[in-house]
Amino acid sequence: MKRKLIAAIGVAGMLVSIAACGSDDDKDSGSKAGADGYKGQTLTVWTMSGSNPPEWTKKVTAEFEKKTKAKLDIQVQEWNGIQQKVTTALSESNPPDVLEIGNTQTPAYAKTGGLAELTDLKSEIGKDWAEAVNKPAVYDGKQYALPWYFGNRTVMYNKKIWKQAGITETPKTRAELFDDLKKIGEKTKAEPLYLPGQNWYFFDGLLVGQGVEPVKKDGDKWVSNLGDPKVAKAMDIYKQYQAFSKAPKDKDEATPQQATVFGKGNTGAIIAMGYEAGTALQAKKLKAEDIGFFTIPGESADKPEGVFLGGSNLAVAAGSKKQDLAKEFLKIALSVENDGQLVKEAGWVPKSPALESYAKDQPAAQAGAPAAAKSGGTTPLIPEWAPVENPPNPIKTYMTSVLNGKSAAAAAKQVEGELNKRLSQQQ
Repeated sequence: MKRKLIAAIGVAGMLVSIAACGSDDDKDSGSKAGADGYKGQTLTVWTMSGSNPPEWTKKVTAEFEKKTKAKLDIQVQEWNGIQQKVTTALSESNPPDVLEIGNTQTPAYAKTGGLAELTDLKSEIGKDWAEAVNKPAVYDGKQYALPWYFGNRTVMYNKKIWKQAGITETPKTRAELFDDLKKIGEKTKAEPLYLPGQNWYFFDGLLVGQGVEPVKKDGDKWVSNLGDPKVAKAMDIYKQYQAFSKAPKDKDEATPQQATVFGKGNTGAIIAMGYEAGTALQAKKLKAEDIGFFTIPGESADKPEGVFLGGSNLAVAAGSKKQDLAKEFLKIALSVENDGQLVKEAGWVPKSPALESYAKDQPAAQAGAPAAAKSGGTTPLIPEWAPVENPPNPIKTYMTSVLNGKSAAAAAKQVEGELNKRLSQQQ
């Protein structure tokens, strides 16, 4: 299965116009859109921690409640254990109406029948979306979600520490980056890089850079591909990065939150999403002007390192009794203006030319754009993938084993059985 390049820059702009009327097949006991069509109702929306920044939330809520006369209840969920929680919620008789789901997880939820088809809404508000951007929201040729935001990791660095080390320019190649990290270790008291051993999505980006998948097709089933020499090469690069860090080899970037560690002011850099700068500033040890971003450099200056182009889709639960009201929310949430607010506030990479102007004051988005356009990819877009990332993720176990001295081949063999077991689970 070839990597699917998802270019986040230069794709066609989204439609600006938003339709105001609901459809005739509303499941809300016959209620229709209109001035008071949904009055007295409440729409429940699940978003993930960090996804809906305050100004975006305030703006969308006000527009939604003014237009529909309904109430909007946005419930923020934690990432830990969310796949199991969503799976359970979608199987119940009263699920949340709208859910944020990881873009690469959409096929698995769609296969179970838990998501409502949104082909009609896609044709209404997403006619100009690029196929690559929309692809993770499609399963079996049908639209089961709508793309919300996309982003990728960059190097977030402490400008003061880099200055102390005598570094005046950001690196353009991986070798230059490693030289800079070495200088920080030699000339300052800071930890050059905080990189725990199980930053799986950074590792997946390295797999993208090597042009290899973590799984492969064997007949009619998917199996582990961790024994591939290209996977070993990607892991070796990760190991070189991790050598500059004192972070634990058996934890991920959320245990503890790496941005919180960075925010203490004693770390040269982390591999981060743009929104993590806000978390770092909460420690009040750094100012916004102390934090910089640059594209993760690749082996040569002409091509950035491969990156996992992560993001989220918005979906409607098939069991929701408020299908039309949910669609009204999606029309508002995914308008160009509100998508632009999300880019402006959270630093996501613009997904269309119409959004580029909103990123002019977002250095993280600007730093992420080159890799997103040239070197972006996802985890396998197959329903069988979802169980793989349930904790404990066997690929994280593989990573820790290699970092602790086991050969890549032996570490791959160690987790092969568990990975294959998860890939064979019925969705």
